[in-house]
Amino acid sequence: MEMAALLPAIAIRDSKDPAGPRLVVGAATARALIDGIKQGRHDL
Repeated sequence: MEMAALLPAIAIRDSKDPAGPRLVVGAATARALIDGIKQGRHDL
């Protein structure tokens, strides 16, 4: 997974498929995702 700042949003993509689809979310949503990953709330 790769993330890039596209102020005021964050773009997320699969690092193994850089030409593939991207998910663009707001900064608060990106922060919630990162916090959830760190806390083990997502089965990755």
